This record gives sequence, structure tokens and C-alpha cells, in this order.
Amino acid sequence: MTKLFVGVDVGSASVRAGIFTMDGTRLAFSVRPIQQFHYQPNRVEQSSSDIWQQVCTTVREAISLAGVKPQQVASIGFDATCSLVTVGDRGQPVAVGEEGDADHDIVMWMDHRAGVETQRINETNDSALQYVGGQVSIEMELPKILWLKQHYPERYTSTWRFFDLADYLVWRATGVDAAGICTLTCKWNYLAHEERFSQSLLESIDLTDLVNKIPPQIIQIGEPVGALRSDAAAQLGLTSNVIVASGLIDAHAGGLALVATAPEANLALISGTSNCHMIVSQEAKSVPGVWGPYFAAMYPGWWLNEGGQSAAGALVDWTLMQSDAWPALKNEAAVLGCSVYQILNQCVAELEQTEQYPTRHLHILADHHGNRSPRSDSNAKGMIAGLTLEKGQQALARLYLATLQAIAYGTRHIIDTMEQHGQRIDSITLCGGASKNPLWLREYANATGRAIHLVEEEDAVTLGAALNGAVACKIFDSFSSAARAMVRLDKTIEADQTHRAFHDAKYQVYLQMYQDQQRYQAVMQQNLVAL
Repeated sequence: MTKLFVGVDVGSASVRAGIFTMDGTRLAFSVRPIQQFHYQPNRVEQSSSDIWQQVCTTVREAISLAGVKPQQVASIGFDATCSLVTVGDRGQPVAVGEEGDADHDIVMWMDHRAGVETQRINETNDSALQYVGGQVSIEMELPKILWLKQHYPERYTSTWRFFDLADYLVWRATGVDAAGICTLTCKWNYLAHEERFSQSLLESIDLTDLVNKIPPQIIQIGEPVGALRSDAAAQLGLTSNVIVASGLIDAHAGGLALVATAPEANLALISGTSNCHMIVSQEAKSVPGVWGPYFAAMYPGWWLNEGGQSAAGALVDWTLMQSDAWPALKNEAAVLGCSVYQILNQCVAELEQTEQYPTRHLHILADHHGNRSPRSDSNAKGMIAGLTLEKGQQALARLYLATLQAIAYGTRHIIDTMEQHGQRIDSITLCGGASKNPLWLREYANATGRAIHLVEEEDAVTLGAALNGAVACKIFDSFSSAARAMVRLDKTIEADQTHRAFHDAKYQVYLQMYQDQQRYQAVMQQNLVAL
């Protein structure tokens, strides 16, 4: 029988499962929403039981839609956001919130409650921090775990295992007490090139006992963890012969699909709720404010640098919903049976017929949820300069365009910083939400001055998870051979160099806005101290 591979991608808001053939053809796809529990300030939690249930539902539905037999599935690969799952004795969930609800056992990646703990870790100046761009991010796992230990020591004590979400799904599927090299290296300060944690770092923050709460077995990318346990196979609608690959972070699964065919000087841009920028190289490159260098964390034997923007698609959505024109726009899209972005893109095109540069005097700093890279400033804020009394759909279209441009300038800032510290970036290959928006692709190309390449499979992250499984079950002997068979380039969006001067000018404004914000904060701090 034809061998098939299942890829499961757990994003921030939904679970997606795809069934792929050996030539990368997607036979079926299933999507289900997952819950998020938002609290103020900066608390975002999830439920592992809800996520596992939806994983099982999507896989069963995808198998059914594909019209294939479960016996044809050779492997399954899981990827997920870098959220923290707490598991107690006998696999019971451990609460991570003030209310003590055990069903809320996941601290989401976007949760920013551990600010004090992040600062404490960074103040150690431990040598391990040079492998995360100089500072841990508030989105990583050690600050979250330290927060839990500081605020709820009894829950910390009762936790048997801390898992990254992808590793939790692998454990739930196989029962094997293991973690992936991808998650541990990129989010837990594990030094993969030395095969150890920094004892001095753990000692300085009173987390030496953490190593007993992390799986003892570490699995490389593209390696099998084990086969599906019988109960998990039944829940997923598969057989217990299915091989389970090591877990991947969602962005890294996408990055794997985008660069495995040609890894050299090829930046993978994974566009979603947030943005991730992944570049691999054969030598370690230290880039201030950019995570890494991580050894073998996305592509075996190569070093990874990872930049990111904490809000991308989330910022666009937020911007639209703040407008007085949002209700009418949403209704119009429903009546026309199209997306709000299609309508706004047409509005922008009409604006550009009368104004060459509609955002000439409207500038946005896209740090509404902090700056992940290259400033490593979780306290950074968003800014808008150039507001007028303009209202309605035209005003929203202008603000929408300025927001797309601001996110693109943030990507340019990351690229510039990488190149200033030794990385070479000749091409950008993009996947995710922005790949479906031609206006955003145009702005990415024009703002960065680089061509944007797209792959044929519109959900490259799920394909990357399936690719990982295809190598893990030994159908392919390497990621390069698997990618040559399963990944195909689709189209390229070239940069329009006639707009270079405009974007260079706006980019300078973008950089200056952050410096201005720092001055404002300094003024306020000085006066508050005086008071």
C-alpha cells in the first residue's frame, strides 16, 4: 500500500491535521479551534485535555476525508507552539493559574506574567545566555517555570514533568518519557552542542531540581520516539504500528519544510499570530537580540539563528477590530462571501490611485506585544504617529497598510541585524497567513528589498511535521531527500525597486520611533522617581 504521513500542527488558536503522500500531495486537511483563557494582566492559559481531544478529532476527520485506510499511515509528526505543560503524578494536570483550575495546565507562549523572573535570569549573565542572543525571552520556559515555583511552590513540587507542548503530545501519543532536541535547545536553554544544561545558571536561579522534572531522554530531529500506544492509536483512528517522530516547535516545522531542499543563506519566514525568522548555517553565528545559535535544533548538523516578532497576524487583527469601520466591514465581507482582507486590499488599491503613498505621513511601531528581536525588549510598546480625524473604511485601509508595512520593517530590522553579525541571507521563503495576502507579500518584498518565495503547499508547517515523520519512519534517509520529494516551490514575488527610497525613509522613521519611545520612558521614570 502507498505510505502516508500525518502532520499535526497545534497553533495558538487551532489544531490542523494533514494527510500527505510520499510526493508531498496533501490528500485531506482538518481544522478545529482550541480554547484560550485570557486574563489580565498578561495571562494566557490553555488546556491540554482540550488540545489532545481536538488533535484526535482532526486526525480522525482527515483520515476519513482522505478516504484512506489507517493501515496506510506510516508515521505521525507533531508540532506545537512553545507553550509550557505541567503534568503531575499519574499524568494528572497541574493548575498554572490563580484560580487553581487543574484543566488550565498550560502557560501559553504569549503569556507575559514572568517579567520579574525573566529579569532575574538575565541578570545572572551566565555564559549559557550567549546562545539565546544574550538574554532569555519572557516567552521561554525557564521564566515560566521559575514564576510557578515562586508563586505556587506546592504546585511546582507536585509537578512530575514539565513539557513543551509538542513534547507533551509525543508523550501522550507514545507513553515514552522523552523530549525533542528542538524544544529543549530553543526554549529551555539546553546547550545541545555540549549535551547539557548550564548547572551554574540553574544554581543561580534555584532551579537545580528542574533536571529531575524534565524527560531524561532527548531525541534528535527526524528520529523516532516510538510507536503509538494502543489507546492513543484508537483515539486517533490509527494503528499502533504508526511511528511517532520527535516533537517540533511549530515555526521550526515550517522552517524545516522551507529550507530543507536548499538550506544555505535561505531565510524561512513563518508568518502567523507571531512571526519567526529562521536561518541555518554550518558555523555558529552569535547575533545580539536574536535567539541562538542553536545546534541541530531545526536542521541536523547545522546551527540555527531565530528572530521573531511577538505580534504579526495578531496585530493586524487587533488593528482592524479597534476601528469604527470594523462592524460594517465585517458585515460587508459576510454579504459578499469574501474575507475582510480582500475588501481592504481593494480599498488600498483605490487609495493608491489618488495617493502614490497613502502612508507617507502615517507611521506605526509594531511593538504592541513587546519586541522579541532584535531589541529583546518585552516592555516595548506600539506607537502611531500621524493620526488625523479621518474616519471610516478609507481611514482603516490606510491604517491597515501602515500596519502591514510596520511588521515588514520589523522583519527588515531582524534581517539587517543578522547580516551585520555574519549571516548571509540571499533569499526569503515564506509560509503562513501572510502567504494568502498579496498586499502583505508585496510589502514584505518591497520593505526588505528581497524576493519572497512561496511553496506550493499552503500549510507548510503541517507539511514540515509530516516531513519529520517521513524521515523518522525511515522512508527517506535524510531531510534533503525527503524535501526534494515532498516540497515544491510555487511562485516568487519580486521587490519593486522603484519604491526603495520611500521604504528606506519609512524604515528610518520606524527605527527612530523606538528611540523616541525610550526617551519618553526615561522622562517618566525620572519624574516618577522625583515624586
